[in-house]
This record gives sequence, structure tokens and C-alpha cells, in this order.
Amino acid sequence: MERAARLVRSLVVPVLLLAAWEGISRAGWISAMFLPPPSQVLTRWLAYARPLEPFDPSRTSRLAWALTGELPRDAAASLLRIGVGFGIGAALALPLGLLMGAKPRVFELLNPVVQILRPIPPIAYIPLAILWFGLGNPPAFFLICLGGFFPVLMNTIAGVRSVDAIYLRAAQNLGAGEWTLFWRIMVPAAMPFILTGVRVGIGVAFICVIVAEMIAVNSGLGYLIIDARNAGKRYDLVVAGMLLIGGVGLGLDLLVRRIERFDEVRWGLGEPAA
Repeated sequence: MERAARLVRSLVVPVLLLAAWEGISRAGWISAMFLPPPSQVLTRWLAYARPLEPFDPSRTSRLAWALTGELPRDAAASLLRIGVGFGIGAALALPLGLLMGAKPRVFELLNPVVQILRPIPPIAYIPLAILWFGLGNPPAFFLICLGGFFPVLMNTIAGVRSVDAIYLRAAQNLGAGEWTLFWRIMVPAAMPFILTGVRVGIGVAFICVIVAEMIAVNSGLGYLIIDARNAGKRYDLVVAGMLLIGGVGLGLDLLVRRIERFDEVRWGLGEPAA
């Protein structure tokens, strides 16, 4: 019952915004060309999500057939790029962040370089990415990797350096060695910070993949948006693509928040994650 009430409360504001958006567009206060009403956006979304071929059970499963529309294919292409690029970035940032957080000398050695590179937006690397990797997926992977690397790195460092000293002293008193302290105390205690970095990094990765798809590749949600803009100014499809990006991002964020609820992740916080 409580979960249902929370779901209803979370839907109140989105429903009111959609109703106001529909009313403003239908009333003619804003031209439908500049802001298509939600009903028109939904119609366009369904048209582009519709499978391109009739269903043939002898050739494919119903799920695979349902995903053959243009919109599902573009969404899958963007998610693939985010998965590969962010996975590489997080895989590089996590061990480096743990090392820099646990070893002050390593931190002093590498932190100046990190602080010089961190403020540079990944989008600024687009000319170099195209020069180094050409067009297609490789430059997109590179930009997404950069976008996810620094949020995970900085939060991992902060998490390791903020581990309560009482945990370390208690483990040392019980005879734990340096390796045990690192893997059994520091890493689990830093996990809430690491997942916060993952949530931030995924958001930055979405920005990077959309920009990369608008410039360097010919598939994905970013390409869908820019192609809809250029091919007849189909702004209803532009908005549909934007809302799909937001929906996918929300789903990934909810997945990470679900992981944050595990006892192994939040044992150092004392209270369940919100």
C-alpha cells in the first residue's frame, strides 16, 4: 500500500506537466511546430517504434520482432555505446581511484594531472577523437569513456579517503593486514560514494553519446534527433527522442539506486538509502 502511494505521489507532477503542456499547445498559445503536444509526440513515437516487418514466428521471436522498429534500434545503439564506453571508463577509474585514495603518495603524484584534465569537457575532445579514431563507434566510445571516467574517479577517491578511522582501528586490533583492510574495509565503506559517481557518470555519458551521435555516427538517439530536425523539421519526433533519452536515463538511475539498497553497499551509512 505504501509503495502504491509513493508511486502515485511521484506521478502527480509529471501528469500535471503533461496536461498543462497539452492544454497550452491545443489552445494555440504556442505553435505546434515549436512545441508539439504530447498526444502528437506519442503518435509519432508509436509510429517509429512499430516493427518494420510483419511478424513471422518461423523466422524470429516476438520480442526480437518487436525491437525491429527504428526507435528501438536507435535506443539499442545508444545503450550499446554507453555500455561499452562507460564500462571502459569506470573500469579504468575504479582501481585508479582506490589506489589514489588509499596511497597518499600516489595521490600527490597523480592529482595535479587529474585536476588539469578533469575540467576539460569531453565534448572539447571531439576534433581530436575524430582525428584519432575516424568516424563511427570508436570516437563515441572514447568520448563516453572520458565522460564517465572522472565522476567515478573523484567519488572513489573521496569514498576511500572518508572511511571512518574507527573501522580501520577495529580491524587492525583484530589482526587484519593491509590487504584485508583495503578490500574488506575501505572498498565496501567507499561503495556508496562509488555508486554516486556511477550515477553522475551515467548522466554525463548520456550527454556525450548524444553529442557523438549527432556528429560522428549515423545511428542512435542523437542521430535520430538531428536527422528529424534536418529532414523536414519533424519536431514531434525530436521531442519523442528527447523523452526516450530521459526515460532510459531514469531507468538506469533507478537500477543504480536499487543496488544502493543492498546491505553490502550501505553498511557504513547506518540508514537505508532513500
